[in-house]
Amino acid sequence: MTMQRWTPFAELRRMDEVFDRIWNGDLREAGHRIARWDFPMDVWQEGDDLIVQASLPGAKPEEISVTIEDSLLTIEGESSSESEERKGDYLLRERRSGRFHRSLRLPSSVDAEKATPTYENGILTITVPKEEARKPRRLEIKSG
Repeated sequence: MTMQRWTPFAELRRMDEVFDRIWNGDLREAGHRIARWDFPMDVWQEGDDLIVQASLPGAKPEEISVTIEDSLLTIEGESSSESEERKGDYLLRERRSGRFHRSLRLPSSVDAEKATPTYENGILTITVPKEEARKPRRLEIKSG
């Protein structure tokens, strides 16, 4: 019997790597890779509105689902790949297709009921205004 030094942090790192592969869709299911991909997003505030822009090139508006539930904005869908016949193998394939998913926690001060999504040229833009009751208001100081 040999003694071996046990390092719990190394075990945790390995477990963390496994979970990363699970969340990033790098699992094998029935011999096929699960084709789920994340997409780049930008989020900024413009006046009283929160703007979320997501790059979804090649996706059609009917393939995209946008939901807001309990301040969690979720963008998901499935982009179909063009099924044209190829006579050879890919040498380079960077255009993505398949399932996509991304969630973002919104601040509690926004009004999810008035959110408006628009899609143009592969860019999904979601505008979420602040709630009227939560907008800051200036208070007058009275003296005397």
